[in-house]
Amino acid sequence: MSWGAPLRLALSLGLPPEAFWRLSLREWRALTEAPPTPVLTRTDLRALIARYPDEEIR
Repeated sequence: MSWGAPLRLALSLGLPPEAFWRLSLREWRALTEAPPTPVLTRTDLRALIARYPDEEIR
């Protein structure tokens, strides 16, 4: 396995190499995983439609 890409990512996050090598796999995944995607509910969609109605094009 090449450690170059993960180490570069850690450095871009401000994590020094010593701290990177001390991380557990669980800690690394927590630092690098994407946040959960919010769900647009029907109620939220209706509120957006009411707030930003389509404009009629003439």
